[in-house]
Amino acid sequence: MSLTLDAFQTLRGGLPVSAPITLSLAPGQGAALRGANGAGKSTLLRGLIGLAPSRGSAQLNGVSHQEPDRWLEQIAHTAHADAIKGALTVHENLAFWSRLYGGDPDRALHAFDLESLADRPAAACSAGQKRRLGLARLALAPRALWLLDEPTVSLDVAHTALFAEVLKSHLTNGGMALIATHIDLGLPLPPVEVAAPAPEAREDDPFLSGDWA
Repeated sequence: MSLTLDAFQTLRGGLPVSAPITLSLAPGQGAALRGANGAGKSTLLRGLIGLAPSRGSAQLNGVSHQEPDRWLEQIAHTAHADAIKGALTVHENLAFWSRLYGGDPDRALHAFDLESLADRPAAACSAGQKRRLGLARLALAPRALWLLDEPTVSLDVAHTALFAEVLKSHLTNGGMALIATHIDLGLPLPPVEVAAPAPEAREDDPFLSGDWA
């Protein structure tokens, strides 16, 4: 079991968003994506779940990212949006997700300290509570690879530490994680720098070549 990226890049308008990334993760390992704002960290994660065009190769436990069904069933992804349904309670949101992904909603409530909020409409939750609810999907059905985009945004110190413990448990149990974060979670997450790409011409675009005067 492993994750391997070989010169993986996401694209916008046919041009790379960031320099190519090459890395390998074994079971129990994670890495922290680092780089300036706008460097392409979020877009890289989106490319890995097929929401942005990409080039290069990615393999997860012998499955290519070009086999989306088998690839995505191994991945849990969280982004800036918490993807909650405000009209549903906290518990109802997790019950809905459990029907999609499997897993136990009550276990997820406990993992992210949401038990006292179980019957609260999600729309009435604070930003930090909504973030914990979004992250609680990680505690439903196991996934080999977690792709996390700034997961601790809006979390207080105590719940950042709680998230770090959940992540530590995932890694201890043989999971892998690729995280865009500037926060030190106190875990062995070697940095992977996401940098600007080298200049590249797009010669196949007629609007960027030739004389249009």
